[in-house]
Amino acid sequence: MDVIDAVCLWAVHRRMRRRRQMRERKYWVHPILKTRLSHSLYVTLYPKLREHDEKFFNYFRMSIKSFDDLLEIIKDSLEADENAIRYCISPQEKLIVTIRYLSTGCSITDLHYNYKIGVSTLTGIIRQVCQIIWIKLKNTVMSEPNKQKWLEISTGFEKRANFPNCIGALDGKHIRITQPPDSGSIYYNYKNFFSLVLMALCDSNYCFVWVDIGGYGKDSDSGLYKESTLYKKLTEKKLDIPDPKPLIIDNEDTKVPFVIVADEAFGMTENLMRPYGGKMLSYEKKIFNYRLTLARRYVECTFGIMCSKWRILHRPLDVKIDFAEAIVKAICTLHNYVRVRDGFNYEDTLYTPPLSNLSSTYTGRHVRDADMIRNKFTNYFTNEGKLEWQDKMI
Repeated sequence: MDVIDAVCLWAVHRRMRRRRQMRERKYWVHPILKTRLSHSLYVTLYPKLREHDEKFFNYFRMSIKSFDDLLEIIKDSLEADENAIRYCISPQEKLIVTIRYLSTGCSITDLHYNYKIGVSTLTGIIRQVCQIIWIKLKNTVMSEPNKQKWLEISTGFEKRANFPNCIGALDGKHIRITQPPDSGSIYYNYKNFFSLVLMALCDSNYCFVWVDIGGYGKDSDSGLYKESTLYKKLTEKKLDIPDPKPLIIDNEDTKVPFVIVADEAFGMTENLMRPYGGKMLSYEKKIFNYRLTLARRYVECTFGIMCSKWRILHRPLDVKIDFAEAIVKAICTLHNYVRVRDGFNYEDTLYTPPLSNLSSTYTGRHVRDADMIRNKFTNYFTNEGKLEWQDKMI
């Protein structure tokens, strides 16, 4: 062995020793975490919050009853390992840190100091709870509508938005994320930030009827919609949508199918209505666009309510992409769960969410039948279905 080989061997040995020393943990349990049973907010604050309904709601964004029922639904999937050497974390505590993370947008490091739980442990807990919330709740609070449910949604839009035969308002939003490793530019959108896409169909009660999460930020509304399960089932007639119904009772000439309303980014079909394009529009077309906007605003308000309550959406999701998708899925299901059980504040419907609209790249032609259907709606809105104040709004 010459001198060079000896030096190289010594350098390798030294590097391996340093790496071994770095791997050695300074503490089995950090002194800060040892105070968890006495100083964690789970011990010091949570019991006091349960004594005051309003404070509990402000802290967890849901009532005590809703929290307890949610815990009952998911706790069997969160049961702690009773054979663990160290004090295990209960399902209740796991749900608490997850709801706090989603509702405030605080960092996992902040939760680490407040609840005296390790950062890596918290990350695993929050990921697990988000996944379980989606699995356990989605078929209860966001089940695929049957014919009767579609009719109820339509009745709601006719009553609240004065738009008959409407079974939902559709839109998509960019959810900010940090750049995923080795992703190139597929998540980089036209607003110059990284994002994944939430596509949602909402009813007039500000609830999600259907969501699609995980589209690339670079994609447009129409492109993502055509790749969605909603579009495929709609075109294949597999959504159990009721048969067409006249806009005017006993007038078969006004019969139109049940439709979804969306903005100009989407291509128009027999079951999806979009505004008339262009600037020099006739009176009739302006009225139609106004009436469609009244119905479409419900999806914008739904996003606003969701972001006002679940404030992690106010910042980029600095987690892996599958974790980010799990977070958004959990928030959508929690939005419906809390909305149905606890209601909402009217002011939240006026809130402008920190989410960006998707780009519009649709340049295709409408099918002829879709144009005829839109014309029937237009004729109805300017005659038998006219609102006394609509002329003042265009």
